Amino acid sequence: MTPPYRLQGRAAIVTGATRGIGHAVARELAAAGALVCVTARDAEVVRRTAAELGGVGVAGSVADPDHLRAVVDLALREFGRIDVVVNNAATNLPYGSLMDVDPLAWREAFTVNVEAPLRLVQCAWHAWMGEHGGAVVNVCTEGATHVGPRIGAYGTSKAALLHLTGQLAGELGPRVRVNSVSPGLVRTEMARFVWEPGEEEVAAGLPLGRIGEPEDVARAVVWLASDAAEWITGADLLVDGGTRVRSAGTTTAYTVHERLRAHEPTQGRGELRDQPPPADRRRTDLGYHLPGA
Repeated sequence: MTPPYRLQGRAAIVTGATRGIGHAVARELAAAGALVCVTARDAEVVRRTAAELGGVGVAGSVADPDHLRAVVDLALREFGRIDVVVNNAATNLPYGSLMDVDPLAWREAFTVNVEAPLRLVQCAWHAWMGEHGGAVVNVCTEGATHVGPRIGAYGTSKAALLHLTGQLAGELGPRVRVNSVSPGLVRTEMARFVWEPGEEEVAAGLPLGRIGEPEDVARAVVWLASDAAEWITGADLLVDGGTRVRSAGTTTAYTVHERLRAHEPTQGRGELRDQPPPADRRRTDLGYHLPGA
C-alpha cells in the first residue's frame, strides 16, 4: 500500500519557491514523489531550482495575472495535471504605522497576498481541479488573528487570506480541499534581524525552545496536500513552536515584538517572500511570515 504522505504521479505548483519556506516546500513535495512547477521573480534561480527538483519553472511576479495563467499553462502542458497549489509568495509592503501607509503600497499588499492566491486557484480550478479535484495550501502567518507593531498592512492582508482559505474551502468542496499553514518565527535570511541578535533569547520564550526551520513548515504543507489529510478542509494549521500559548509559561516581554518595534528599514518597505528585492533597495522583508504579529 502506498504511504499516505506519498504524492507519486501528482503535480504541484509552488509560488515563491526558490528559497526559504517555498524552496523547502518544493523539495518536500518532490521528495514525496510529486512533479513540481516552481515560480519566483529571478529567472536564473527559477531555472536552477526547477533543474534541482527535476521539475519545471517560469519566472514572473504573482501580482501579474498573465504570469499566473502562464504558470498553470506550463504545469498542465508539462505534467498533464495539477493536483496541488501552494500559495507561498507574499509581501509585507508597507512596513510601519498604518497612519503613514501609501495607498498604492497598501493595494500592492492585497494584490500579492490575497488577490494573487485567489487568481492562481481560479486558474487551476478552471484548467483542471474543478473536474479532477486537488488540494490548495495557503501559507499564512501565526500573526493573522492578532495585532503587532509596524506590520498592520501585512497582518490585515494575511487575515484576509485566512478568511479566503475558509471561503474557498466551502465553495470548492468536495472536489478541492483548501487549507492554510500559519508559521511562527522561522530561520530565514530575511528574518535574520529578528532571530540572529539573540536566538537563544527568542527561543527561550517559546514552549518548544527553538525557532522554526523551513522544513518544519514544509512538512506540514505536504501533509495537508496528501491523502493523510483527505477529511480536512478549511483548517489553519499552526506551525509556531507554541508562540500563541507562550504566555502560559513566561511573564517576559515578547522578544519578537521588541525587535519589530526597533527595526528601521531603509525605506520602510518590504519585499516579496522567497524572491530577491531590486538591487537598489535593501531587504526589509521579515521572512516568510511576520511572527507574532
